[in-house]
Amino acid sequence: MEGTTDQVVTAASTANSSEFLDSNFRYMLFSVVYSIFFIVGLLANVYVLFILQCLRDAKGMGEIGIYMTNLTIADLLFVCALPFWIGYYSRGGHWIYKDFLCGLTGSFFFINTYGTILFLGAISLNRYCAVTQPLNMTAWNHRRRGIIVCVLIWLCTVSMAIPHLTSEGTHTDKDNLTRCFEGYHNETDTEKRKVAVTHFLIIGLFFVVFFLVMVCNLLIVQALLSQKPPQTELRSETLISKKSNKTLSSSGRRQRGVKQRALQMLLAVVGVFLLCFLPHHVVQAPWVLAVLKIKEGWGHVDWNQNTLQTLNDAHQITLVLMGLNCILDPVIYYFATKKFRRFIMAHLKKVVKGEGCSNTLNIQNSVESRNHSQRLHSVQLQPTLEQPNQS
Repeated sequence: MEGTTDQVVTAASTANSSEFLDSNFRYMLFSVVYSIFFIVGLLANVYVLFILQCLRDAKGMGEIGIYMTNLTIADLLFVCALPFWIGYYSRGGHWIYKDFLCGLTGSFFFINTYGTILFLGAISLNRYCAVTQPLNMTAWNHRRRGIIVCVLIWLCTVSMAIPHLTSEGTHTDKDNLTRCFEGYHNETDTEKRKVAVTHFLIIGLFFVVFFLVMVCNLLIVQALLSQKPPQTELRSETLISKKSNKTLSSSGRRQRGVKQRALQMLLAVVGVFLLCFLPHHVVQAPWVLAVLKIKEGWGHVDWNQNTLQTLNDAHQITLVLMGLNCILDPVIYYFATKKFRRFIMAHLKKVVKGEGCSNTLNIQNSVESRNHSQRLHSVQLQPTLEQPNQS
């Protein structure tokens, strides 16, 4: 019995050190899913970029709009790389393109993933400051600060992606299949440890940002749920003017609408993190050690073949979920700002009538003017309502 067990362990160890850990179901899965992501992601993000450009022309883009524009560009980088990955997986994991394109598409994938994470972190921090300091709302809508933050995020993600672009991304296995960013099991233990350290540092960065995003959004929820109607509104509810009651009731509805939309945006941001990014980074660390197959010393794992296979299968699923962010980010845009939502609705109505962007801008400007007039009317009405109280 012991001899049989030793033979099994020896055979498994030999297989682990020489064979490529693969999941055959992924070739069909990625070919189909990435094709869907490419079509939907391209249409959705190009449309969002079009609307954001129209808002910029109308001088309606603030700090959040700048973050969303850059987030859309990061999504489009990933979408543009998808045809190469679709071809790769449809050929059973064989890269027929140039080695440079392997590095470039891998860099686009990396930039999209961690650029999205950092941009969502910036959006969460901006919303937290705006909600917790509402009297200083305009201070959290600075275009210059948004531009500076975006430049820093791009410098960070691009500099971290340079190793993917400069290193040799393709490896040929024993079946003469050219793998793109796969097949590291045949490298030396020293090279494998360098790859493992790089992945662990990136995973650590993700969890730092994830923690900050969760804390910011939890504090936003607490602030929104603890907000109470202004005292002037409560006092004025007892006034005799029916018209004033209607005005104040409308103001209360607007406040509830703002709070509801803020909560919806919060759920969208947290949902993208929990669905798209968290599963991948939870599985990533053990998966890296499983596929590298470091023979001895630091990084060596002695898992059986079933555990290794389960980790690899789970990793493929998390990659699909991570790619889903390119079509979920437009949902965040919808809840981000009132101007964006109004612009979408106005533009869709004009598209149905066969009119273009300039006409949509006219509608947007008229809507903003009407809302501004309503706010001025409410401000002018308030002193009149309070006069009986003062006398």
